[in-house]
Amino acid sequence: MTCRTAPGPEGEDTVATATDDARVEFQAFFERHYAELARLAHLLTGEADAADDLAADAMLALWDRWDRARAADHPVAYARGVVANLARSRIRSAVRERRRVALFWSQRSEKADGPDVPVVVDVREALRALPFRKRACVVLRHAFDLSERDTALALGVSVGTVKSQTSKGMAELQRLLGPMAASELVGGRN
Repeated sequence: MTCRTAPGPEGEDTVATATDDARVEFQAFFERHYAELARLAHLLTGEADAADDLAADAMLALWDRWDRARAADHPVAYARGVVANLARSRIRSAVRERRRVALFWSQRSEKADGPDVPVVVDVREALRALPFRKRACVVLRHAFDLSERDTALALGVSVGTVKSQTSKGMAELQRLLGPMAASELVGGRN
């Protein structure tokens, strides 16, 4: 990704430093935002093991489109959108795989007599139960403390969508966790 210019005064080609500048800028962006993007991936997918992979994949995608990403009004919002899209794809793939596995096991004669109900309610499990857009809005608004506008930028939706999805997501969390647990989850905010 280097560009050559006309030969220098001594007949040697000079190499433009634009690529080096982009690398330095990207490395600073990576160091500043990688952990946050991994945390976002973890909260969106509920999978700690997948979070680093998704954040790394997002950074690779950003590097491939670094000129576009750094020219964006909000490069971090652009990066969050990439993570959200990768997380959505991962979740869809996992759902398809679970359906195939369930279909395989349902064809066997061994069936469980009752539902497997966990004794302890886990916030991550409750978040996983939310549809993706509601989960993304709740996570970005409350776990990352983003404004409605920043959340809308990251997800590529309107501010009104963020407001409604966050409200509906919190209502579902309250239903799943109980009113006290959900309000403690977000520090008493609604």
